[in-house]
Amino acid sequence: MKEGIHPKYQKAKVQCACGETFEIGSTRKEIRVEICSKCHPFFTGQRTRNVEAGGRVDKFKKKYGL
Repeated sequence: MKEGIHPKYQKAKVQCACGETFEIGSTRKEIRVEICSKCHPFFTGQRTRNVEAGGRVDKFKKKYGL
């Protein structure tokens, strides 16, 4: 590898919108994210998107008379 062209790899503080913070390795010092494993529906077990999909199916059936 060439000397002096690679960014410095360091510890980065990740901050989620829900307030969760943790450290990872990155080339940036601070990273802000909107969603993390503490608040993501897949990891928390909450399934809000299935309710929305059910409404879409009913709308489709009503539209095409099925």
